This record gives sequence, structure tokens and C-alpha cells, in this order.
Amino acid sequence: MDAGNKILLIIGGGIAAYKSCELVRLIRKEGGEVTCVLTEGGAKFVTPMTLAALSENPVHTTLWDLKNEAEMGHIQLSREADLVVVCPATADLLAKMATGVADGLATTLLLATDKPVLAVPAMNVKMWEHPATQRNVAQLREDGIRVMQPDEGPMACGEFGPGRLPEPEAVMAAIRSFHAPDPLAGQPDFAPEAHRGLYGKHVLVTAGPTHEPIDPVRYIANRSSGKQGFAIAAAAAAAGARVTLVAGPVQLETPPGVDRVDVESAREMLAAVEAALPADIAIMVAAVADWRAADASGQKIKKDGSGEVPPLALAENPDILATLAKSQSRPRLLVGFAAETEHVVDHATAKRERKGADWIVANDVSGAKGQSVMGGDANTVHIVTASGVESLEPMPKPRVAAALIDRIAKEIANA
Repeated sequence: MDAGNKILLIIGGGIAAYKSCELVRLIRKEGGEVTCVLTEGGAKFVTPMTLAALSENPVHTTLWDLKNEAEMGHIQLSREADLVVVCPATADLLAKMATGVADGLATTLLLATDKPVLAVPAMNVKMWEHPATQRNVAQLREDGIRVMQPDEGPMACGEFGPGRLPEPEAVMAAIRSFHAPDPLAGQPDFAPEAHRGLYGKHVLVTAGPTHEPIDPVRYIANRSSGKQGFAIAAAAAAAGARVTLVAGPVQLETPPGVDRVDVESAREMLAAVEAALPADIAIMVAAVADWRAADASGQKIKKDGSGEVPPLALAENPDILATLAKSQSRPRLLVGFAAETEHVVDHATAKRERKGADWIVANDVSGAKGQSVMGGDANTVHIVTASGVESLEPMPKPRVAAALIDRIAKEIANA
């Protein structure tokens, strides 16, 4: 986020409220300005003095502050911020936000603001899974409010499941995404409102090569850098999705807000993909090796001085895309990638039908062009669907990722 960004932080009641203190510290560390609104319930867990010391700003607790309300202070607070963050967002707060209740300072601010809102839920697992809460979350997302997916794990009440407040670093990553420039800003076919279709959806992405061992020091691989897959994972997270990235052996930083699983071989990647299901959308970008050594040696294979080349028997690797297409947990939208050296669109069209994918994203990796694509920073892709082929102009890989996520969001929103 840029220095000087103004965050209005609304702190709901619940044991997770203590994490808001760390969130204030992270915002300040990155140069942002934060003003805290503490609900009556939130004040049971953290004090105004603590938040004031961390934020270096007054903390607001009541609508009935005559000095401020003489100048309609609640309206001013709601309009001065660049982003409103509700953390933790309790079931009660989410319900009031969804139905437009304005019975206190926090809810009045939320109803009066004209700025983007990020809600970070925290509650008991049964409360989160209750149909009423899920209806409220769906309504908020339809209204354009970004609702993060809660973490899963043990809770203060002793139960286990989804409902834990995401860690402050993950919330901070979501805040950054609001202030990141849109890679397709100004493009006529870019519709930010379509990204609502990805809010809270689980997007599964694979990226990079796989390494198939021949012996402890040699392996079969390809030139894939993982850059395109990582860019797609980053774009999906920025669009509000919960992203699982299964990455082959690459030297790339994990994008903010992305859960990363590192693997090496094709069989390990398949296992990680299946473990990550169910997912709403799967984007299989990884350049998985088609073959592996049938019998990898446990020791380094040595020359024997005879000049004879040792035989290398190959076995076929599992087809992750085709396996996913036939899975009982098949994602709602399954997108594969195809790196081709000739007849790019024809081969991609045939691959889509053969593998059972919904879309295939194809690119030309022949000759010098292949070396500049696999490992390079730019790409030219063709999106092959049942309704036809859309060819995008050459562009940097982050823009390719943004274009693809934009189209996926529209597809999900319109489905």
C-alpha cells in the first residue's frame, strides 16, 4: 500500500479482537494511517488506550459524541478513509451490515460510507456455517463488499473448523490488494465489478515445472519458470479469492494472500492438487513432465569407461488435468494450459476436448520464442473455449494473468 493511505478500522466484539492490535501495527509499518472505531463488544477485549497508542490517532467508541456530531462526525469519518476494514467482523456485525441496520457508530459508518469495505469474519464454526450467516455473506458480496474467507482450525471455544480470524499478515495482504494498480486499468474490456464473482471462491492454481529424478543428482525437467502461474495466483487473490498455489521447484516469492504448497514431481503435484479439493476454479498452469524415469537410481549413475550410454527407460506420468476433469470433486471451471510449438490453436482445441477441460490457454513456445516465453516476462496466449478462440495481444505475464482472471470472474458471475 502507498504511504498516506487512510484505513478506517472497525473492531467488532470477540476474542479475536486482540489481533486487531497487530493489524494496526502492520498498517502503520507500511506507511498507512489508521483510525480505529471500537464497538462496545470490542472494548471488552482491547482498550481504546492501546489502539490510540498504536495508531497515534483518537479512538472512536460512540455515536453520541456531541463535539463531533455537531459537524456530523460519523459522516466525515466514513468519507475520509480510503478503505473501511471490519476486523473482526462478528456474525452480529455481518447481519447488521447485510440488512442495513444503523444502531451504533460502527454500523452507521458502514451505512454512510461511499468507500470500499473489507470484512474479516471471526466466529464459532457453527455460527459461520449457519444458513443465516451464509445468506448474509452472500448478500454482502453481491453488494460489492469483500468478505474474506475465515481460517480453519482450533477455536477459543474448543471446537474446530472454519471461523478463525485470518492472521494479520493475510488481512494486510488483502488491504494491499485494494491499493495495488489494476494491470488492465483503462482497458475497454476490463470490468472490476465482475470480480465480485470471485469473492470467497476457492481457486486452485498449479505453476512451474516438475523435476523427475533419474538419480540423486539428475532429473528430467523443462524451462518453465513458474512466473505465469504465480502471476495468476496473485491476480486471483487480489480479486478476493481464496487461493491455493501448488508450485513445482521454482525460486519465486509467494504472492500476498496465497496459500502455497511446494512439490517436486508430477506424482507429488497430483497428490497436492487432490488434497486441495474441493475448489470452485482450477487453473492448471504447471508444465508437468509427461514422463519420468521408470526406475530412478538410488545412487549416482557413473560412466564405466566403455563409451556405452546407459539405457533410460521411461514411464508415463499421471495426467493431472484429465484426472481432475473426471474427479467427483471436479471444479466448476477447469482451465488447462498448453505450450505448443506448432499449430498452436488446433492442438489446444484438440487438447480441450481430449482432456475434458472447460478452457485451454495456449501459447507458442517454438524456437527462440519458446525460450523467451518459458522463463521470460511476456506471453501471448489464445483462450480456447467451447464457444471459440480469443487471442490476446502480446503483454507482460501479470497483464495476461489479470486478463484471464477478469474473464474467469465474468464467467463465474454470469453462470
